[in-house]
Amino acid sequence: MSVLFACCGFAATAEPVVIAALGDSLTQGYGLPEQDGFVPQLNQWLKDQGADVQVINAGVSGDTTAGGAARVDWTLTPDVDALIVALGGNDLLRGIDPAVSRANLETILASARVAEVEVLLIGMQAPGNYGVEYKQAFDSMYPDLAEAYELVYAESFFEGLQPNGDPNAVRQFMQPDGIHPNKAGVARIVAALAPYVLELVEVSTKQD
Repeated sequence: MSVLFACCGFAATAEPVVIAALGDSLTQGYGLPEQDGFVPQLNQWLKDQGADVQVINAGVSGDTTAGGAARVDWTLTPDVDALIVALGGNDLLRGIDPAVSRANLETILASARVAEVEVLLIGMQAPGNYGVEYKQAFDSMYPDLAEAYELVYAESFFEGLQPNGDPNAVRQFMQPDGIHPNKAGVARIVAALAPYVLELVEVSTKQD
């Protein structure tokens, strides 16, 4: 597989790079018209950059890392060249032991390694209400796994919504539930994460 970067001198081929985005409601596009969700906006961003890439929406609302681990093997069909993993938010909401979440993520990453697909792992940070030890264990599992498996790594799905000292500024980019981004919020998230996706594409094509 190969990819076209009009501005970067990459050659085009007939086949796009296919990336499966394995995630939960944030990936699935909860509460938004289909075209406003994360994957459609990411696909449009990539197209605007001249990248010959197709991102497949493998997000399931309410999914935990266990759900992702259970369906990763059939998600990684032979035509999938790379994988985005954005899971963990629902583990937090349920207070799942970070050791369990870590083991589930390792199952996903091991499957990706067997399938010989590169991975972009998107991290997440726990709130403080579960205590310092829980937060430390949860927050650290993403960079630890990214280093151990030599993955492309983005620190947070919400990197594009960092409040810069003003948490109230984020509200305009969120749906009324305060958990899921609105269309404008998704656009900011995509703008922040898309460069990591381009890095994932580059790593994947080098592997070929």
